[in-house]
Amino acid sequence: MPVSARLGFTDKVRAHLELLDPVTWISVFPCLAAGVMASGAMQPTLHDYLLLFAIFLMFGPLGTGFSQSVNDCFDLELDRVNEPTRPIPSGRLSPKEGLANSIVALLLAIAIAVYLGLHIGGLRGLIIVSSIMTALFVAYIYSAPPLKLKKNIFGSAPAVGFSYGFAPFLAANALFGDIRPEAIWMATLNFFMAVALIILNDFKSAAGDKEGGLKSLTVMIGARNTFLVSFAIIDTVFATLAFLAFSWGFVIPACFVLVGLVLSVVIQAQLLHDPKGSISFMNSAVEDGFGNVLGKSDVHEHNAFLRYQIANNILFLVNNLFVAGMVGYKYL
Repeated sequence: MPVSARLGFTDKVRAHLELLDPVTWISVFPCLAAGVMASGAMQPTLHDYLLLFAIFLMFGPLGTGFSQSVNDCFDLELDRVNEPTRPIPSGRLSPKEGLANSIVALLLAIAIAVYLGLHIGGLRGLIIVSSIMTALFVAYIYSAPPLKLKKNIFGSAPAVGFSYGFAPFLAANALFGDIRPEAIWMATLNFFMAVALIILNDFKSAAGDKEGGLKSLTVMIGARNTFLVSFAIIDTVFATLAFLAFSWGFVIPACFVLVGLVLSVVIQAQLLHDPKGSISFMNSAVEDGFGNVLGKSDVHEHNAFLRYQIANNILFLVNNLFVAGMVGYKYL
């Protein structure tokens, strides 16, 4: 008898939630928060808080949930190697149940998008609807044949950067105000930061990717060179954000971003010197704290990435929100 047939109702619900991968839901919130702050137009009212919750639900549990669910549906054989404990390869959900999960998430995300589009109206409403619809489409072709963007890093990384960085920032900005040049610049920087981090995240699945013929950067150029490419993108994002902040007249935020860049480079140098043992002050955060959210890995390079991810995300999040807040304040 299949495992899925033996599970009780509660275990089934847990398996469906796990398929939506709650760990990934929070990844879009910093971009949403920064987009809202850059608009400078959100008011401390129940109406605006409900709008913020609706757009987080649309991009988070439903949007990223759909992307994770549909990915598991199409990558069953790969997951038997890379992540055999996931709901479908472990047998806790059947492939048909996984497909139903992704369809429900997709339809609910579209329903919220249509409501927000009609509620906001005009060009801003159109931007919100087109952002999530495009992100959902990209999430589908990321995993589904014949395009299956994840087969090659030159398709997969931009797809993730758009869906997790650019689209959420732009939609959240349009939720409360007009899209201004500063918002487009910041959405683009969030795109590239997401690209850099997804490149490193591929460490955990390098073995399965190689076996399955997927051309992740780690498979193509090796772990150390992958670190170097990702670090170059991250440092460019920090440097560009500092330059833009200064050019917009935000001198103090620009200085903070430069400090973040220096700290990031110091951590990167330690990581390149000793991927297995460096950034030891983050070990407890990964193993006992954020490890429950970010996950753990048996791959040394991926564990190193998890330690670096915590440090880098804190640095970028603080500076990203600081500059976004100044942009919003400028247009008050």
